[in-house]
Order: sequence, then C-alpha cells, then structure tokens
Amino acid sequence: MHTAPSPQASAPRESDLHILKVLTESKNLALGNAVHARLIKTSQFDVVQSNHLVGLYCKCDRLSAARQLFDEMPERNDVSCNLLMAGYLHGGFPTQALSVFKLMSFGELLIHPNEYVFTTALASCADISALNEGRQCHAHVLKSGLVSHSYVRNALLHMYTKCLDMEYALGVFEGGSDFDLFAFNSMINGFLDNGQQSEAKNILSRMVKEIAQWDHVSYVSVLGLCADSKDPKFGGQIHGQILRRGMEYDDFICSAIVDMYGKCSDVQNAVLAFHGLPSKNVVSWTAVMASCTQNGHFEESLKLFIQMADDGVRANGLTYAVALNSCAGLSALRSGDALNGHAEKTGCKFYLNVGNALINMYSKSGSVDDATKAFTSMLNRDIISWNSIINAYSHFGFAKEALETFHNMLAEEETPTYVTFIGVLSACAHLGLVDEGFYYLNRFMRELGIEPGKEHYTCMVGLLCRSGQLDEADRFMRDTRTEWDIVAWRTLLSACQVHGNHGLGYKVAEHILQLDPDDVGTYISLSNMYSKARRWDGVVKVRKLMRQREIKKEPGVSWIQIGNETHVFVSEDKKHPWMDQITEKIAELIAEIKLIGYVPSIACASHDVEDEQKEEYLRYHSEKLAIAFGVIRMPPGAAIYIMKNLRMCDDCHVAVKLISIVTNRKLIVRDANRFHCFESGCCSCDDYW
Repeated sequence: MHTAPSPQASAPRESDLHILKVLTESKNLALGNAVHARLIKTSQFDVVQSNHLVGLYCKCDRLSAARQLFDEMPERNDVSCNLLMAGYLHGGFPTQALSVFKLMSFGELLIHPNEYVFTTALASCADISALNEGRQCHAHVLKSGLVSHSYVRNALLHMYTKCLDMEYALGVFEGGSDFDLFAFNSMINGFLDNGQQSEAKNILSRMVKEIAQWDHVSYVSVLGLCADSKDPKFGGQIHGQILRRGMEYDDFICSAIVDMYGKCSDVQNAVLAFHGLPSKNVVSWTAVMASCTQNGHFEESLKLFIQMADDGVRANGLTYAVALNSCAGLSALRSGDALNGHAEKTGCKFYLNVGNALINMYSKSGSVDDATKAFTSMLNRDIISWNSIINAYSHFGFAKEALETFHNMLAEEETPTYVTFIGVLSACAHLGLVDEGFYYLNRFMRELGIEPGKEHYTCMVGLLCRSGQLDEADRFMRDTRTEWDIVAWRTLLSACQVHGNHGLGYKVAEHILQLDPDDVGTYISLSNMYSKARRWDGVVKVRKLMRQREIKKEPGVSWIQIGNETHVFVSEDKKHPWMDQITEKIAELIAEIKLIGYVPSIACASHDVEDEQKEEYLRYHSEKLAIAFGVIRMPPGAAIYIMKNLRMCDDCHVAVKLISIVTNRKLIVRDANRFHCFESGCCSCDDYW
C-alpha cells in the first residue's frame, strides 16, 4: 500500500521545486546543474523535479542535456513531452519537436497529448509548413475532443494559414465561434499571403463588427491589405485610427504605414509619415527608401540612404538591395560600384537579396561582365538570380551565354518560371533558333504548367522576324489568341524596315495607328521607310498628318556620366560648353572611320535637302556627340557608356562600330530598345535591332 510522504520528507522536495522554478526563470544554468547533481546523489528524483530540470535546460538552450535527461527519466508525462517539444520549437528545431510528438502518439511513450502538446505540435507544423503532419494533428485533436479549447483552434488556424491551405483554415474558422483577435489576424494574413484580397476583406468586415480593440498585428495586417489592394483612402483612415488611439509605434507598424503609402503610389505621404515617426531605425529607413524606389523616385531613395548613414543608422542587406535597385533605375554604375564596395565592407554583400540586386544593377547599368561576376560569386542562388542573369545576357545580345546558363540552371534542378522563358525565347530569337523557340513555347512551358503570355508571344514574333519570315510573323500574330500590344506590332514594323519589306510595313503601320493614333514611334518609322525609298512625298504626307494631329517628334537625347556629373546632348544642338572640342573630335573620328570603310547612310536623314547637308545632320546625332565627349574626357582605352531616349539609327550604328576600332574602346549604348555593346567593330545585337 502506498503511503503519503511525511511532512519531514516532503519539505526538501518542495524546497527543491521552488529553487528549480526560480533558477528556470532566471536561467541560472550553473546552480541548476548543482541541484541536478545533488538530486542524483540523494536519489530524490521524481517526475515533477525532472520536468523542472528539462524546462531549465531548454530555457538555457541546452537542448542536448534536456533530451538526455528526458530519455533517462523512468517516468514521463504529457508535461515532460510538452516542455521538451517547446524547447525544440523555440530553439529552432521544429522537426525534432514533431519527432517527440510522434513518440507520444505512435511510439514507445503512448502518452495522451493534452491541449498544450497539440498547440506546440501544430505550431511546429506551421513553422516548417508541414501540412500533412498538421492534418494528422488535426485528426488527433478531433478524436481527443480538445478542439473546443480556443488556443487549440487558434493553433489550427495558424498552421493552415502558414501552410496556405485556406480552404481548411476557413473550415475551422466557420466551424467555431467566439474567435479572438489572434484568429482574425491569422485569417487576414493567410488570405493576403495567398493573394486572396476579397476574402481578406470579408474577414476584416467581421473583425470590425466583433473585435473592438485591435493590437499591433491587426493594424499591420490591415495596412498590408490596403497596400495589396492599393486603397490609399482606407489606408489613410487606418493610419488616422492608429494616431487617434495613441498606439505605440513599433518597427512593424512604422514600416507598414510607409509601405502602404508607397504601394499606393503616394510617395509624398510615405515620406511625410516617415518623417513624422517618433524614432527611426533601419526598418523604417528601408521602408521609405523602398517606397521611393518602387515609384521611380530613385534619386530620392539614394538621398535617403545617405541621410541614414549620416544619422548613424547601419544599413542591412535589404537596405543595400533597395539602394542598388535605385542605382539600376538610374543606370548609375559608379554609385552602384560604391554601394557594392560598402556592402562588402559591412559583410552584407553575400546576402541573397544583395547579390540579386547587384546583378540587376550591373545589367541595367551596361556592365554585363560585372553582372556575371556578381552571379558567379554568390554563395547561394534562387530563381531570381538565374532569371536576372539569363535575361541580362539576352538583353545584351549574349544569346549563347543565356542558353548555356539556362541549361546550367536545369542541371541544378531549379524549376524555370514565366520570367525565365522570356529570356530563353529572346535568346532563341537572337540566334534565329526557330524550331527550338517553338519547342520551348509549345512543349516545355506546357509540361511545366506555364501558360504563355504576350511577352513570350512577342519574343516569337521577334524570332520569326529576325529569321526573315515576316509573312509568317504576320500570320502568327493574326492566328494567335492573345491581347497583342503595340510592342509586338512595332517589332514587326521594325523588321519590315530592316528587311526592306515596305509593302507589309505600310500595312502594319496603318494597323498600329488604328490602335493608337498618337503613337509617335510609328509615324517616325513610317517616315523613315518613305525616306529610305526616297519617297519624299510620303515623308511630307506623314509630317503633315503629324501636324494635323499635333504630334511632335521627340528629339534624340543622349547622356553620359563623367565623374559625378551627367552631361546631356540633344541632336543638332550645339550649346554644350565643350562644343568646339566635341565638333573637332567628331570631325577627327569621322575622318578616321572613313579610311576603314564608313560611308554616311544619308537615307537615315529625313530631310529633303542636298546630300552634303544630310551628312552634316547625321554628324550631330546625339549619340555621336556623347561618344565624342566621352573620348575626350575618359582615359585612353576606358569603356564609354551612354544612354539614348530613342532607337539608334542605321548610320550611327555603323559609325559607332567603326569608332570602337579606331579608339580601341568598348562603347555601350542603351537605346530605347536594347543594349548595344560595340567592341572591335562588332555589336552584340549582330546588326539586328
């Protein structure tokens, strides 16, 4: 017969339990080890004391010691299991937590889980998106009859929303009653993560009626909903409610407010909200920079980065990524280089998002070699890394490198996406690989479940055009069921110019002008076709039509960065302070390239004047002015990078190829259509653009 312990025997036990409780709360591992050793020596060891020690070891991050003690316990109960499981979960080992749960349910322990064990198990499933295990836990909860506990229901909702199984989450939500704020927050975030904005709004409507007092998570969730649905009016109301209720600003609310205004394209209020914050840290600085970058305010974003550094706030990986993407938007290679060096010094360079931003910045700033270095130096890569470098190669005309990288990606078992095939099909177009292009479009993409979009179909139009199959391209466009945009029809129109198929070109131009009577580029292309055919009456007709419709041709503008200063050149404009030296240098370069075969393409001059005057007009195209200035100011042999607002004309393209020979330089021109990398008399576009 079991007898109760005497008061004398129970007193030390109660004292030990009190001591262990205090040591656990204070995380005093040294004294805890001493108490453990004394209990072993005195053989006064029961399950309650062991549980306290397991809890102490878990709180002190000594999970191996906690597991060893757990395995050696002669008697274990549901508290023992939950303590160890919680230790694993909070220590970042949710898989081990689930292994303990499986021991309870299916293994040697055969201990019935209580509501706390189920809550911990479901949280572990949520942490690793283990949907199958989560459903098994759900089945056990139903069998045990513990689903009525609010924290078990909340754990079920949290698990399903984190696993993005919103159908099951909604079933749990609608099957219960009296849900608290945590449940509503979980449902709203789950629908937002799943891209289901209307469903999130439905839950929000219920939350407004049933929950009077919201917490920080609620406001962050609702602000996220406003951002995703681009509803600045409602977002402003939520911001006002936060201010009226005197909610304490934390990092998440601050960044959510700024992010909401930014995603609603309200940069002014995003910046005002940021400057109104009582305190600013790297999270809020990064949020306001991202708002500027997302809306094309790249210079403002970089100014904020400098202000942040002046305020002594240390940038993190996301901050560098945002700043580098701003440099990409400006094609600011020097600023991007400086950020690259800064990120390396602070140890942020090898973060995944920074590596991806470096590829983007270098590719959009005209340095595909540096983009390649950024890609190859990455410690880890994701699909964004692969897509960025593949599309960079394609955009620069390095089609073989693009396809080789694509095959390397497949070899590393990375699954291609919608964006991947834009770069791949563009590379096929550059190489004229018609059969391969149609294979990727009609078979490979379908096998992966990727529905081709207008970007892919436009690449196919370019592929057919580049191979000279203009009638097939025209037929492909008319037979393919997709919403063709102006870009695709312009691609066909440009091909008609390149291949001299003016008959089809006139028809395509007429079709484009029916779609968009104000499309300036089509008028210019039509005028150029008439000019090349020396049909000056047609040129006059187009110009008359442009005057009647009040359509003005945009002047050619090119710009080049020398040091920290950007120099802008407008075609036939001679107001630059260095114009005398530039004129002299142009004359010198033209004379040199004429010796190696340059003949001015006067057909590119849309002026009904004498040939000598046409040659003079061509000489002062904006890209020639910018390149001549770069030759004057840049060190011998240094690469020159310029940008132009319009497409390069045939004459400038031929001239710049030859200038790359006589100056022994790499000349990079980013025009309205693509990058042209001129080197040793060749262009990366293979003379097709």
